[in-house]
Amino acid sequence: MLDMRPVGYVIGLLVAILGATMMLPMLADLVEGRGEWHVFLQSSVITVLVGGLIALSCSNGLREGLTIQQTFLLTTGVWVALPIFGALPFMFGETELRFVDAFFESMSGLTTTGSTVISGLDQLPRGLLLWRGLLQWLGGIGIIVVAMVFLPELRVGGMQIFRSEGFDTFGKILPRATEISSRISVIYITLTMTCALAYAAAGMSAFDASVHAMTTVATGGFANYDASFGAFSGASEYVAVIFMLLAALPFVRFVQMTAGSARPLFEDTQIRAFLATALVLVLVLTAWNLAYTGATGEPAVRKTLFNTVSLMTGTGYASEDYMNWGGFPVTLLFFVGLIGGCAGSTACSIKIFRYQLLFASIKAQLQRIRSPHGIFTPRYAGRPVGPDVLSSVMSFFVFFIVTMGAVAWMLGLTGLDLTTSVSGAAAALANIGPGLGQEIGPAGNFGGLNDTSKWILVAAMLIGRLELLAVYAILTVQFWRA
Repeated sequence: MLDMRPVGYVIGLLVAILGATMMLPMLADLVEGRGEWHVFLQSSVITVLVGGLIALSCSNGLREGLTIQQTFLLTTGVWVALPIFGALPFMFGETELRFVDAFFESMSGLTTTGSTVISGLDQLPRGLLLWRGLLQWLGGIGIIVVAMVFLPELRVGGMQIFRSEGFDTFGKILPRATEISSRISVIYITLTMTCALAYAAAGMSAFDASVHAMTTVATGGFANYDASFGAFSGASEYVAVIFMLLAALPFVRFVQMTAGSARPLFEDTQIRAFLATALVLVLVLTAWNLAYTGATGEPAVRKTLFNTVSLMTGTGYASEDYMNWGGFPVTLLFFVGLIGGCAGSTACSIKIFRYQLLFASIKAQLQRIRSPHGIFTPRYAGRPVGPDVLSSVMSFFVFFIVTMGAVAWMLGLTGLDLTTSVSGAAAALANIGPGLGQEIGPAGNFGGLNDTSKWILVAAMLIGRLELLAVYAILTVQFWRA
């Protein structure tokens, strides 16, 4: 029989930690003096008590490592439990959101999707704005650990190709997670603080700089204003571009760099492909905007650069309504969001390395057709790629396309139009943030959707953030029989 106590212990502990972080927005509300501090005090007490009791009740089952089944359940269970308690401040606070909306906002934050149901962000208490930023910041560092520790161990979506890269503690999930997360935390905090200082130097207030630094490094995209990044301009946009790109790179390379080895950062084929793809897309869209939209000079280049990088990294900031750029840019931007950043980063979507493996497999297959008696092996970073990795990557692509189609179909059944359904499915599953169209596009939000649509999108956010197969595995009969 499956022992759930180790899973419950870790989840309970993380829930209690989430409750403790609610003290920070409580302090922000106390300083602001709007009388909202009690919201976070109540939410914190509830969250810490429930999480602590769960951890205590399961502490007698704690062990050094986890089985594969327990690891699958842990990776999914954490991202279900934390949004439930993360939703409490949105329900008790000034927003007074219903549970479906509060859970949507919390799930969007922790999965770093960036879709929002809240209007009037400009008037919200600072505590709630800080809480939205903290949710994304915590989710960002959490997903790095998941992507570098758990998913490679579980052989999900081709991630096993990175299983021993930079770390050699294979076989003990929790000790390995502790070791890696401690190293990453230093890098993550340093990047966040540097980003905040850069935003402040670019003209943001200390509060805006802090919150936007958290959501930038997490590639989450929650902003403090309904206009998103349109509330800022000039130097702030360039700062955002730099840190969105840094956050979309593999964090293991930063760890290696701090250890005195910067070479892997510059030789990583994944990083090269990601930056080259971003450069080509920015050049193409900039040329289009300069030629066809009437935009001119540096502002046109800046807006194109910012919004393209924002969508490609899955951050989801918008500095202007790119729906007005024309049919070709909007179509291209839809596919840009499906590219994603590098594995082991805070970025989302399909990830660039999977496209590299896909193209390598196609190339090898074409060579076999041309030379039937030859032996051609797909290679990644100069190393041969095993059939298990290729099979996992192909399965991921198939599941992604089928899931996106199924989500779009279900959204259509709720009464949404085709553009909203398809772009909403892609935005949630790839954790991009905004969709297309007037309702959920860069100038709108998800608040006007019906409850059924919101629950469908919440499920898509969770599935997409955990690379699909990690969630689907626990829904099979074989998983529970193993």
